[in-house]
Amino acid sequence: MHHDLALLINITVAILTAFVGGYLARRLGLPTLVGYLLAGMAIGPFTPGFVGDIEDISQLAEMGVIFMMFGVGLHFSLKDLWTVRRIAIPGAVLQMLLATGLGFALTQLWGWSIGAGLVLGLAISIASTVVLLRGLVDNGLLNTHHGQVVVGWLVLEDLATVAILVLLPAILGGDGNPLPTIGLALLKTVIFVGLILVVGAKVMPWLLTRIAHTRSRELFILAVVALALGTALSAGELFGVSLALGAFLAGVVVGESDVSHQVGAEILPFRDIFSVIFFVSVGMLVNPVALLAHGGQVVALTILIVLGKAFFTLLLGLVLPASTRTMLVVAAGLSQIGEFSFIVGQTGVALGVLSQDQYGLILAGALLSIVVNPLLFKAIPRVEAALQRFPALRRRLERGVPIPQPLTEAQAGHVVVVGYGRVGEYIVDVLQQLQVPHLVIEQDAARSAAFQARGVLTLFGDAANSELLTHAHLERARALVVTVADETAAELIVTTGHDLAPDLPIIARAATNDGLQRLINHGAQAVIHPELEGGLEVVRHTLLALDYPMTQVQPYIDAIRQDAYRTAITDPQKHRMLDQLLASTRGMEVSWQTVGAQSPLIGQTLAETNLRAQTGASVITLVRERKVMANPEPDLTFAAGDLVGLLGERAQVAAAAQQINPVS
Repeated sequence: MHHDLALLINITVAILTAFVGGYLARRLGLPTLVGYLLAGMAIGPFTPGFVGDIEDISQLAEMGVIFMMFGVGLHFSLKDLWTVRRIAIPGAVLQMLLATGLGFALTQLWGWSIGAGLVLGLAISIASTVVLLRGLVDNGLLNTHHGQVVVGWLVLEDLATVAILVLLPAILGGDGNPLPTIGLALLKTVIFVGLILVVGAKVMPWLLTRIAHTRSRELFILAVVALALGTALSAGELFGVSLALGAFLAGVVVGESDVSHQVGAEILPFRDIFSVIFFVSVGMLVNPVALLAHGGQVVALTILIVLGKAFFTLLLGLVLPASTRTMLVVAAGLSQIGEFSFIVGQTGVALGVLSQDQYGLILAGALLSIVVNPLLFKAIPRVEAALQRFPALRRRLERGVPIPQPLTEAQAGHVVVVGYGRVGEYIVDVLQQLQVPHLVIEQDAARSAAFQARGVLTLFGDAANSELLTHAHLERARALVVTVADETAAELIVTTGHDLAPDLPIIARAATNDGLQRLINHGAQAVIHPELEGGLEVVRHTLLALDYPMTQVQPYIDAIRQDAYRTAITDPQKHRMLDQLLASTRGMEVSWQTVGAQSPLIGQTLAETNLRAQTGASVITLVRERKVMANPEPDLTFAAGDLVGLLGERAQVAAAAQQINPVS
């Protein structure tokens, strides 16, 4: 029985330990990736207690690599790279060459072989996409110019990783002259890439579009997973190239289709789960005893990754057309290694040029650099201030024009709108009309870019899954409006917003009746249920169409709304109100009329017009330049643009409207 359940036991234990490790890491203010790696160490063969089956978990980890590379391809953008090409392309090439050379030189001091040194150098030259993007989002930098440069830089590193995974087996795996092997590998790669970009570019989007029209989400998810896994396995089994390259190209092709956003949303859970298992499998290979025995090497490698890469990246600002702040952000973001470094290291182990202990050094360097990385982002302002003491160096670094941050510390009195769907769009339009300062937080990259192009202050990222709200200055905001449709995300955002600013008014959107109460419990002062509001509007218009007066309809609608947003009327008092409504006489109505530019009332006083005597309708309110005047005085003079509130029977109100704005 236990033998039959071995795989299930391994998966369950890996996920449970990853959950515990990730949760503890977040509680300590560390990236969850650190917790996943430590979870792997906890169930690995080098620590006491349960020992997971490395072979079983490694098979699942391969799926993590496939889904990660598919996601990278899905969001790959040559346009983003081209926008910042003058900084990102030469910068990424020089930085990778420098990092590889420094890593190789360090291993030669340790007496490593040339192949092992090359693998380590390449591994530390590649930053983690997961850690980098999370750092940019958490610090509110992703949608800035600095963030665009780092992302473009990262795109080039992703391409370089794909090339490394293709060429590394050819360079290190053959005997004698590697050129024929490299040539054959490149030929196979070119054929595979050509087939995917020519044939796959037509077949894959067509297939996904056809599946989408079946209106079956299950089939669509299966199609996406099948394309990712099938293309990756075809790359390895039929063309002898890496699974990672196959998955990456599949993502690139699908990313150009009309259903790319839906694919990204559906593949996300698979990528997250299997990438966690991948990080656990990596942690299982770490031998803590061996790392302690080589503590000096671990420290030296970590210093090279964190401080060495940061220092030399910053020095590239002397030759690149970038501002000091941009290069500081790039230096902080790239001073860590992660998932791609693990993949390169595993390739070295598989080729027999890297031992498990040597691979363990890469893992230790990644673990420590990821832990330290958030501190580097926090140190950016201090380093920038320190550079002010060296004017000559600062002028040299400022070869590019410094670009201001879109968010400033002085920001205050604004409304923060999370989510820019149909609901959020209405709110932002109103705030713009009223000239109320506002900030939009949006996790859709295309929408975020469009908002910025329109001049809307925007933070890009997932407010429910990052530190992004800390950069919205909620403590100085006037209100937080949460319009995201996902109820779980809304609850997380409301909870965080209430924690950051307990006195801030929070208005949230609920998807269900149960969710409405949960949002209130989490700190929302006002919760809106769009479906209920729509239902109430249908009821209101239906009753008005049946000639029931507004003065009776509206109180009834308000009473239902106040009943904790329950669509069923269970309160006997509300049933009595409905009975009174249906039994009431069709009587008084309230109507609003705007005094037109040609109105004969302009210049006359309320007494002179004598509207009540002539029509029977009473003027109960007048609004002028946003100032409300209830029960206006008889000597009040009408002016163009006045909004007049009339009370009376339907015929009386119609007669008064004709007096205000005659219709021939």
